[in-house]
Amino acid sequence: MGLIIVTMKTLVQCDFDGTITEDDASFYLLDAHAEGDWRSILEQYKEGRITVGEFNTRAFAMIKQDEATLLETLDENVRIRPGFRELLDYCNYRGFRFVIVSNGLQFYIEAVLRSLGIKGIEVRAATNAFLPEGVQVQYIAPDGTVLQDGFKEAHIKHYLSEGYRVIYVGNGTSDSYASRHAHMVFATGELLNYYQKHGLSCIPFDDLSDVVTTLGSR
Repeated sequence: MGLIIVTMKTLVQCDFDGTITEDDASFYLLDAHAEGDWRSILEQYKEGRITVGEFNTRAFAMIKQDEATLLETLDENVRIRPGFRELLDYCNYRGFRFVIVSNGLQFYIEAVLRSLGIKGIEVRAATNAFLPEGVQVQYIAPDGTVLQDGFKEAHIKHYLSEGYRVIYVGNGTSDSYASRHAHMVFATGELLNYYQKHGLSCIPFDDLSDVVTTLGSR
């Protein structure tokens, strides 16, 4: 009987704000349009007193403008981290499934991708509705339940249960617990600080082309 070699399928779970973009796109929107002190709510989240779901729900409820107005703000401010297209091309070449999993909002992530002429990318992010009382935000788990926390973690556990080898790319505090389930972690910013502080293994990156270079050498 011949030797049977089984190759594990690979998925790249990539954050959006501060990872694909150089800065947090949602902060631009909140700074420009929130009617209230949204940064005090951000501090509560950073201090661990509320979940990321509660932060976004409360903060975006302060925005009363329509979708077109918000997207115009992003057009003026969002900068893409170098190497993003290179990473997408590499994943396509290698047959890796590429999924954006973000605590940001679906509407602006998809709009940024459209502006770049990028189609067919899977996006898992907060659903949203534009209501007179503010932007409504909701996080839906892979099984359809509504989450207040652990959105990224729920997705990576789902992908692992489907038999994927998961490569994680992220930058923020909200990536810390989810990324620890991954087979390989690329980290920058606060996520890199978290890994270094706790003595955990990760691969630092500045540009997304660094991710491609490392993967190509393995």
